[in-house]
Amino acid sequence: MIGGVLLDLDRTLVDLQTYTDYDAAWEEVQLHLPSEVILAGPETGWSSATRSCMGVLAALPDGDLWWTISGIIARYEAVAIEQSVAMPGAFAFAHSLRMSPRAVVTLLPEDVARDVLTAHQIDIPIVIGRHPQIRPKPSGDGLRHALDLLSVQAADAVMIGDSTWDAAAAADAGVTFIGVHSPGEEFAVQFPDVASYDTLADVFVALYRG
Repeated sequence: MIGGVLLDLDRTLVDLQTYTDYDAAWEEVQLHLPSEVILAGPETGWSSATRSCMGVLAALPDGDLWWTISGIIARYEAVAIEQSVAMPGAFAFAHSLRMSPRAVVTLLPEDVARDVLTAHQIDIPIVIGRHPQIRPKPSGDGLRHALDLLSVQAADAVMIGDSTWDAAAAADAGVTFIGVHSPGEEFAVQFPDVASYDTLADVFVALYRG
């Protein structure tokens, strides 16, 4: 029996990324960055601008600059909510978890993430969004915070996500990871032992029937 389920949001439950203009966001972000900032985070299949936006947030410490950069990016993310689409089976999958401790751990700000979930009628009560005092993925800090709120041990939890950043965070937190909605090569080099499935329905079978 699974003690708790941690879920990435973007491209795991809802596709917001495709509709977010991270190219424009990154252009605007660069106007505020000192030249010495080095992007953090593992390689992944995201676009270059998406990777840059998330990488700079992972690299910057808490402070005014972090909030400025996050706020710029969040404006573009919020605009995309209206166009965003639920991943196949997301509502049914979330409904299947209604009796289990569950939380979303995302690189989106909490308010944007909650608006996305509400827009698609997906009920996940606990949302850990990006915040400068909780190191973002690929750190496992957000997962650990979610587990504390759920009163679940890492050994009894599973993390479901679509990217190497999710897999890295799960490994850092000591949580079993399952990939979904990702091409096979997403995890092949860095996380060759990761189990990855095409759909959330397949993940459900692996979790509860496999």
